[in-house]
Amino acid sequence: MKHWISRWLIGVALLHTAFAFVVMGPPMLEMLRGGLFNTVKNMTLAATTWFFLFGLLLALMAVLLHALEKAGVALPKSFGWGLLGLAALGVLLMPDSGFWLVFPPAFAILRRKTEVDMAGGAMQNIVTGPGVPR
Repeated sequence: MKHWISRWLIGVALLHTAFAFVVMGPPMLEMLRGGLFNTVKNMTLAATTWFFLFGLLLALMAVLLHALEKAGVALPKSFGWGLLGLAALGVLLMPDSGFWLVFPPAFAILRRKTEVDMAGGAMQNIVTGPGVPR
């Protein structure tokens, strides 16, 4: 499947954000009723805010990754290592969480082979691996 890493992470971001609305709806409504500005006054509201914003940040990152995948740019191994570290720390701290869903794209990025191709005098990163056409 083409561009599956970014699509996977977009799906995780959507699940994360939907979970925030369903499970953390009452604190979110409390902030909305307060006019949003300066409404985070306790740890419950802070956790709700960060949970919701993390889902949005993950979606934003996944959209950027999708553009890179679509352009045929190799995703940096350092990004794969970062995702792996995030997933491992998240699972260590909260084993009963969605952090498990970050392992597949992290491992996929780390498994992909990258090579540099000089085309028309411009250096381009090309992703190679199983199922990736050349």
